[in-house]
Amino acid sequence: MGNYPNLSTKKIILAVTGSIAAYKSLLLTRLLIKAGAEVQVLMTPAATKFVSALSFATLSRKKVHIHIMDDDAWNNHVELGLWADAMIIAPATANSLAKMAHGITDTIVHAVYLSAKCPVFFAPAMDLDMWKHPSTKNNLQLLRSYGNIELEVGVGELASGLVGAGRMAEPEDILQHLNEHFDNDQSLAGKKVLITAGPTLERIDPVRFISNHSSGKMGIALANVFAKSGADVNLVLGPTKIKYHLHPNVQITNVESAQNMFDACVEKWATSDIAIMAAAVADYKPREIADKKIKKSADDLNLELERTKDIAKHLGLHKKSNQLLIGFALETNNGEANAKAKIEKKNFDLIVLNTLGDKGAGFKHDTNKVSIIAKSGSINHYELKPKTEVAKDILVEVEKIMP
Repeated sequence: MGNYPNLSTKKIILAVTGSIAAYKSLLLTRLLIKAGAEVQVLMTPAATKFVSALSFATLSRKKVHIHIMDDDAWNNHVELGLWADAMIIAPATANSLAKMAHGITDTIVHAVYLSAKCPVFFAPAMDLDMWKHPSTKNNLQLLRSYGNIELEVGVGELASGLVGAGRMAEPEDILQHLNEHFDNDQSLAGKKVLITAGPTLERIDPVRFISNHSSGKMGIALANVFAKSGADVNLVLGPTKIKYHLHPNVQITNVESAQNMFDACVEKWATSDIAIMAAAVADYKPREIADKKIKKSADDLNLELERTKDIAKHLGLHKKSNQLLIGFALETNNGEANAKAKIEKKNFDLIVLNTLGDKGAGFKHDTNKVSIIAKSGSINHYELKPKTEVAKDILVEVEKIMP
C-alpha cells in the first residue's frame, strides 16, 4: 500500500474546482487508490473545462458527480458528507474558497462541503496577486477558524508566468498530511504538556528592543506532534512572524518578554506532566526601559543589562518525581560538554543539542540536526531532517523515560 499505510480502507472525497492545477488531482487520485483508499471525486462544472470527468472516473473506479441533480436523480450531498473519513478540496480556487467561507452552495462541491462531518483539507491554487489579495486572506482566516485544514501553497512559476506563492501543494505532500492525520497513536492521552517556543523581546524604549533570530518553528512542530499523540498541550509562544497552524489539542499563550514567559510557565508547570523548553529566551534585559524614544546625543550609548529569570532552572527546582523536563541547547562550541552540564544544572531529564555550525540547523530553518542526551549520559545522534520529523524523534525519546 505504498508509504501511506494509514490511508488503507479510508473513504476520501476529492473535490476538484476550476484551476489549471486540476491535472495534479489526477495523480492525487491515483496515489490515494494505490494507498488503498476509496475515492469519490466531485467536480465543479468549471473543473471539467480543465480535466475530464472520464479521467477521474477511470482512476477512481466510481462515477464522478458534477451536479447536485443529474437528469432526474438527486446526488445526496448530506449522505456523501456522512460517508467520508476526510474531504480534500484540491485545487481550491479563490472563487471556491470564497464560497466555502460564506456558505454559498451553487455546486455539489460546496453543498457537500457544508454537509461534511469529517475533517476538511483544502489545497489553494491561484495566481500570485489573487493569493495576496486581502479578500483571499480573510477567507483563509475564516476557513481556518471553522477548523478546516489548509495545505500550504508552493512557490514557483505560475500559469500567468509570474513566479511566487500560489501553486497547489504537490500530491505526495497532500498524501503525507492525510497519512499523518490518520495516525492513531494516542500514547500521550491524558497527559498535559507545556512547551515554550520562539524568541522573547526585551524592550529598550518604545521603538527598540533586544531579541534573537528564533522563529518558533521547532516548538510549534513539537506542540503539534505531542498534541496529535493525544496530549493536551499548552504552547507559550514568543513573538513570531511565521504563519502556523495548530492542532485542536493545542492551547496557545502569546507572550512578549522573558518575564511574561516565566510567569506563564510557572502558572502552568504545577499541573503539567511534561515541559519542553524550546524557546530562545533572552539571557539579559535592559535594567531600565525608557518611556520615550532615546535620542542620539553622543557617539556611544551605554546600555546596562541585567539577567532575566532562568525559566528552565526554576521549573527544575520545582520538579516533582512524576514530571519530566526537557531542555534545548544551541551551542557554537563544546556542544556535548555544555549540554551535559546543563542537564545537571537545570535538572533536565533530556536535552536536545544542536549547533549553529551545522548547515540547515538552528534558527529560521525548516530543518534541524540534533543530538538527544539523556540524564543517564546516553546520546543519540540524528541526521538533518524536517523539524516535524525531529519533533517525532523527541517524542520517541520522551516516551522511553515516561514514569
